[in-house]
Amino acid sequence: MTTIERLRSATARVASTDDAASTELGEYGALVNGQWLKTGDAIEVRSPYDDALVAVVHRAGPKEIEAAIATAVEAFAVTRKMPSWQRAEILEKISAGIAARREEFARTIALEAGKPVKTARAEVDRAIFTFKIAAEEAKRIYGEIVPLDWMPGMEGRVAHIQRVPLGPVSGISPFNFPLNLVAHKVAPALAAACPIVIRPASQTPVSALKLGELLLEAGWPEGGYAVVPSTTKDAAPLVEDERLKKLTFTGSPAVGWALKARAGKKRVTLELGGNAGNIIHNDADAAYAASRVTMGGFSYAGQSCISVQRIYAHADIYEGFVDELVPKVKALKVGNPLDEATDVGPMIDPGAVDRIETWVKEAVERGAEVLAGGERDGNLWQPTVLAAIEEDMRVSCEEVFAPVVGLYRYTDVHQAIKAVDTSDFGLQAGLFTNNLDVIQAAFDGIEVGGLMVNDVS
Repeated sequence: MTTIERLRSATARVASTDDAASTELGEYGALVNGQWLKTGDAIEVRSPYDDALVAVVHRAGPKEIEAAIATAVEAFAVTRKMPSWQRAEILEKISAGIAARREEFARTIALEAGKPVKTARAEVDRAIFTFKIAAEEAKRIYGEIVPLDWMPGMEGRVAHIQRVPLGPVSGISPFNFPLNLVAHKVAPALAAACPIVIRPASQTPVSALKLGELLLEAGWPEGGYAVVPSTTKDAAPLVEDERLKKLTFTGSPAVGWALKARAGKKRVTLELGGNAGNIIHNDADAAYAASRVTMGGFSYAGQSCISVQRIYAHADIYEGFVDELVPKVKALKVGNPLDEATDVGPMIDPGAVDRIETWVKEAVERGAEVLAGGERDGNLWQPTVLAAIEEDMRVSCEEVFAPVVGLYRYTDVHQAIKAVDTSDFGLQAGLFTNNLDVIQAAFDGIEVGGLMVNDVS
């Protein structure tokens, strides 16, 4: 019997309830030390599209989270001694395992996250690559031999520098990329020989749990990967417990910085929000730029930290750009994420739609013009293009995390660069131009993690 067969057997898998048995994705317990733990505190995972029950997942409580941390510490005694070739082999097996179950993972993402299935496949492909490149990096963790004869009396001495595994890691992941953003935490941890405890978003825990099946089948130690869906209160040890040596978090800035303040001595990696500005300069191909903006602004209903939000188009091509953009946006198919033709699926929950409905209404009341969209149908929000917006409107100065973009007209590119940079966020930005002087000015003037030239943020 393979590991996956064992995990799916009656003894290892959570016993199905009547409700869970009727769902497509079934029932999962929290994954701790290779076991699926039925706690009785169930999360109903529902489709954001039609509210159908798609899975039942059991929350981990304080007891299960303590067990996850304790077994991660125990597993570290094994993983820290694991040679790089073995870690690389495990990572390659995980990558191959995801590839073998590509359609299953894509459908899971579509069901639990509401991501259009064709977009979900792209996420799965990225996760396959993430584990593959981590396998290569596992073999490239080098050390150094440094001569120390740079001062008198140190002749004949050398320093041996070697990278060693940090220790158990905790990861907190968001709903919007339920497989790949888990992979972004798990794959590097495994490459570095570190056990990891994952707390997935409560809306989308199934992908991380399915991934656990593959880690165990690939030969990663049972205590070296735990998935603990949990309440914020119960998850506190993942942030505060000193046995965990690193916290990696993806989510909102407010939550991320608050977690960092509580993390004590552990290392912290934060990937937070954005409200990406994109400049369309007067030498840009308006049709091409409009096509890329349509993709970048509305893929997965704009629920991405690098989604296009603010668009600064030069006055010389503004009208032509708008004439290209609006029909493309109106042509997007909005609907069932399981439909192969769907371009834009639902937002994650009614609260998210309520928020963007309020923000758009506020903008319109202050004079913004709706060129496309601006309407809702349940959790579906029609792809929206706004013009005549002001920089202090919430659709501009905050992270919309929705299928909404706003247009600005500019004449001085240096003012546009300054406007893009005038933001509390600094993740990515886009620039469409072939003018090297403008590219250099943007590179120097926009403080972001990445500036995409002739593509969207």
